[in-house]
Amino acid sequence: MAGAPATNKTAIKNVVTALAAAFGNRLVTSQAVREQHGNTLTWVANQPPDAVVFPQTTEDVQQIVRICAGHDVPIIPYGTGTSLEGHVNAPLGGVSIDFRDMNKVLAVHAEDLDCVIEPGVTRKALNEYLRDQGLFFPIDPGADASLGGMAATRASGTNAVRYGTMKDNVLAMKVVLANGELMTTARRAKKTAAGYDLTRLIVGSEGTLGVITELTLKLSGIPEATAAGVCPFPSVDAACNAAILTIQSGIPVARIELLDALQIKAVNAYSKLSLPEKPMLFVEFHGTDASVAEQSERFGAIATELGGGPFDWATKAEDRNRLWQARHDGYHAACQLRPGTSAFATDVCVPISRLAECVNATQAKTAELKLVAPILGHVGDGNFHLTMLVDMNDAAELERAKFLIGWLAELAVSMDGTCTGEHGVGQGKMKYLLAEHGAPALGAMAAIKRALDPQNIMNPGKIVTLA
Repeated sequence: MAGAPATNKTAIKNVVTALAAAFGNRLVTSQAVREQHGNTLTWVANQPPDAVVFPQTTEDVQQIVRICAGHDVPIIPYGTGTSLEGHVNAPLGGVSIDFRDMNKVLAVHAEDLDCVIEPGVTRKALNEYLRDQGLFFPIDPGADASLGGMAATRASGTNAVRYGTMKDNVLAMKVVLANGELMTTARRAKKTAAGYDLTRLIVGSEGTLGVITELTLKLSGIPEATAAGVCPFPSVDAACNAAILTIQSGIPVARIELLDALQIKAVNAYSKLSLPEKPMLFVEFHGTDASVAEQSERFGAIATELGGGPFDWATKAEDRNRLWQARHDGYHAACQLRPGTSAFATDVCVPISRLAECVNATQAKTAELKLVAPILGHVGDGNFHLTMLVDMNDAAELERAKFLIGWLAELAVSMDGTCTGEHGVGQGKMKYLLAEHGAPALGAMAAIKRALDPQNIMNPGKIVTLA
């Protein structure tokens, strides 16, 4: 295609030779390591890079980019490999930049509620580091992803209904551009009106515009009191409507998660729980003892009005953690429903007023297609996930599963929603962007891509195709 990097064997050989001279054993070309750095979490074929390099500093990344740019060889940033839409694949070959060794917390400004980190720091590692200072980073996608990867994919998670997504919690970044120059997107000030919002341009760009080498993140105080609970409902409608009324009533719920009856069955078996096998909301409230009690009471009244209950509340940390670990293990739990099959997750997000309608329609279509696909989701912001359990040896079943993903993406867009609330675009959802955004918006994205990456070496083949 026009604008595609010329990843011929000679160029790759020259780049590998130059990187080996510069980085020694921090450059790896073994087949096994390269395949680990290609896609492994969806049915998109594994497309490994030609080499993997492990930088330790921003200057290392600049050097890698300049070497690759000098030979028109693609660059694919890699965090922990937990992304779900083929983001880390190398469809045109190239070099994977693994940020495993750039994992330092550089500064914590407790009085300003922010910190500065390298991109390889993981969510759990950061919160462990911050705990003694009474602070935490609230974005929790479930997987222990790298924070650079979470910024690149505009990650979200269970706390997003109260604390927002990555776009709301990244204050500034340092980004190596396609020519090797280092760009600072903003300062540490909590707000600015100075020029284009380059921070939010890079957040969600999935490595297609530059390589993140440093992040300044907004932090929150660990709440004085936390209460969590589970509440069964007679139907998905009732559970969704309880979530909608909770948000519309202004109750500052920290987390509100829907698990359908099939997902609860899986969670019970996997996490050794004994929850009623009904649609269920997992909820959590943060604040003072008094405010948490008031929030819980108000939510309880809404749930009762919609036929929900009985409640099972947990205020001890170990009990809360057990509940939320069961929620985070939902993917692994779902895998046990059909041993021998492969699990593929997709997500959409709709306005919360259309949530119940979208979930019900999805369950009906899943049954019609004779697929097994439990549902869980961050219903406080209209986002839910479908985990399809597919027999990869059954070509007809695989086609039905692929059809369901496309059908669900189109349904969400028709409801003024999005084909992906938090998984990102990568390779897997590029085909739905035209319907969601329209040709002028895609043209603007392509123009930005060309301006910042004229050689098309930054994670090519993701989000937009350059004609």
